[in-house]
Amino acid sequence: MSTKTLAFVLVLFASLSACKKEQKDVIYDRKTTATEFSQFEIQSQKLVLNPSGYAPLTAQINIQTIFETRAVVRVVGKNGPASDIVKEYNEYTSNHIFPIMGLYADYDNIIELTLYDKKGKDLGTSAITLKTDKLIANLPKMKINVPSAGGDNEFFLVSYLGLAMSSNPHSPFAFDSYGDIRWFLDYSNHPKLKKVRIENGLEVLRNGNLYFGDGISNAIYEINYFGEVLNTWELNGTGYKVHHHVLEKPDGNFLLSVHNVAIATVEDHVIEINRNSKQVSNVWDLRQSLQMDRGAMVPDIDSDWVHVNSVEYSAKDNCILISGRHQGVAKLDYSNNVKWIMSPHRGWNKAGNGVDLRGKLLYPLDKGYKRITDTAVLSGAVNHKDFEWNWYQHATVIQPNGNLTMFDNGETRNFTDAQKYSRALEVEIDEVNMTVKQVWQYGKERGAETWSKYISDVDYDYAHGTVVFAPGGVLGINGGQNYSKVVEVSAYSSNVVFEATIYPPNPKAVVVAHRVEKVHFLNK
Repeated sequence: MSTKTLAFVLVLFASLSACKKEQKDVIYDRKTTATEFSQFEIQSQKLVLNPSGYAPLTAQINIQTIFETRAVVRVVGKNGPASDIVKEYNEYTSNHIFPIMGLYADYDNIIELTLYDKKGKDLGTSAITLKTDKLIANLPKMKINVPSAGGDNEFFLVSYLGLAMSSNPHSPFAFDSYGDIRWFLDYSNHPKLKKVRIENGLEVLRNGNLYFGDGISNAIYEINYFGEVLNTWELNGTGYKVHHHVLEKPDGNFLLSVHNVAIATVEDHVIEINRNSKQVSNVWDLRQSLQMDRGAMVPDIDSDWVHVNSVEYSAKDNCILISGRHQGVAKLDYSNNVKWIMSPHRGWNKAGNGVDLRGKLLYPLDKGYKRITDTAVLSGAVNHKDFEWNWYQHATVIQPNGNLTMFDNGETRNFTDAQKYSRALEVEIDEVNMTVKQVWQYGKERGAETWSKYISDVDYDYAHGTVVFAPGGVLGINGGQNYSKVVEVSAYSSNVVFEATIYPPNPKAVVVAHRVEKVHFLNK
């Protein structure tokens, strides 16, 4: 190589190195209007906002680099670093696909990209701006009553019913600790789900995707976070219609509360759908195992005599728990035999199959684990200082310690309309001695402010030692606007660490949020 050629090569190399160094060291303006990332290593890039057409606050970015890299992608938050959404990708590849979640509506979103080579070297950061449209009119407004005590940005997934027009599809959404909606579904243009009713709650599958049951199309759907349907389990042709709740079992099968369309009564069957065959594999006919004519909770009993609103699975003994809004909570085995009933004792007699259900009733204990024998307490007419029965409950869940939690709605508490409060309730059940002990409650102290006769949810966050208490349909006091609440309290101490109020655009909407789940799919 000649001296002249060598000098040219050295100058070129120095120029490229300087260019690369200059790019790495540049401090870009977070108000950038750039539409492309500028790292030297990027060969090609493509950005698509709302790639499915059903999740307006999402995007997808495809990037090809000249050699294998790994990436960190940041959606810059409005409220400082705590409101950022950061996802770190540990795989080294030259073909990157980044799903972007957690954009703000009607906003110039800043997306940052940092690349690293296989030696761990930081190859620089650049950013782009992504403009989004306004939220659809159906979505609510959030008011933060108590900011997050830990300063963390957490997300709450709301199965939302507070629509401006009942003909519109349900639009579940997720909001952050600052009250900003960062994700939602809009199926108004979907060929099959344009009238979807996700009233039974959108939840996270064990594989990380989302699932729900739709009573309009009568099917269970597995979707990704773009809202794309990945799998469907049809109920049409089975003789059953889905309502209220779908639960994924540990083996992947689904438990569903359903109507038997061939009979006059409603909401009194539970079925299991095999995940792989998509066929009905078991049926619980509650007309046989429970008592259809018990009218203690609902004196004017009609076809909706039990109103199953949630189903839970007990893995330790292969049983199910059903929450019957108009009767109580019952545990049944796979042959439809009742193991126990948690309910005020008034009015119980024989089941449809002839079993005397009075022998299946749980007996309450006081704080000292002594049986409460006061017949007025047992019947439900009065409360004990250590124990109150569940009234019109929802969202029964078995906790890892074996205790049972639920949202105790409190409608017709003590068979009157005098006491207007709802509770998050945890109880300990002794199946050998047929007893139930109240472990913890929250909500009674809030009174009518968090009293929801309908729907609602309770969930534990074990990582933070908190409980999310979510009354879903609170009637506005003195004729004011109806609303929903999300109240996060420290478990057992009941200190409020976060609280938000959800106001629907339709002030007359009675039910606002069917279920509320604390989720992490946006920030993981």
